[in-house]
Amino acid sequence: MSEPIDPLTQSEVVELEVMPPELPVQPDALPALPLDTRQYKRVLETALLTTAEPLPLSELKKLGDTPLNYSQIEALLGEIALDWQDSGVELSRVASGWRFRAKPEMQVYLDRLNPQKPPRYSRAVLETLAIVAYHQPVTRGDIEDIRGVAVSAQILKTLEARGWIEAIGTRDTPGRPELFATTKQMLDDLNLRALQDLPSLQEIGALLEQDSNAGAMVE
Repeated sequence: MSEPIDPLTQSEVVELEVMPPELPVQPDALPALPLDTRQYKRVLETALLTTAEPLPLSELKKLGDTPLNYSQIEALLGEIALDWQDSGVELSRVASGWRFRAKPEMQVYLDRLNPQKPPRYSRAVLETLAIVAYHQPVTRGDIEDIRGVAVSAQILKTLEARGWIEAIGTRDTPGRPELFATTKQMLDDLNLRALQDLPSLQEIGALLEQDSNAGAMVE
């Protein structure tokens, strides 16, 4: 014979009476599943292949449904770079962010699609750019002191028009001469990440002329 069941106490009866019924979980209430790593990698690759400008990590981070930190994103970018290492394009990091570009050995073939050659820059232009890059910020007078010759206003305008240098302020001396420095655009064009990656003075001229081996001389 079974033992008698103790009756519920008054407090237990009240608790049962006020306990709300358990509601079924609605599909819309479920948390969104995070984008898996493989899919996120594909999204990163697609974004980089379809954009004209380098993308910084802050922009690439917006592509994911799951909050990855910069180190995790960089690890995925490293994997993408390895995936493409045997192709004609490469993923590289420059001053403005990450981008795909044609490998230098492929450029000779791509030039056949656009026979028009870019302008060649004179020695004076390249020397002026090198001085700004390695001694910035500098004034026009500083450049003239280092080169030992006068620097025409047209040389500085040429470099500004190319997006390689810009005025970042003035020096607190009589006349308030403009101070010039290089830009992220220059680093991007050289496929460099930072000023610390600049080549030697002997190499910078050759790099800057890689895409200007023929055409009109610009000064």
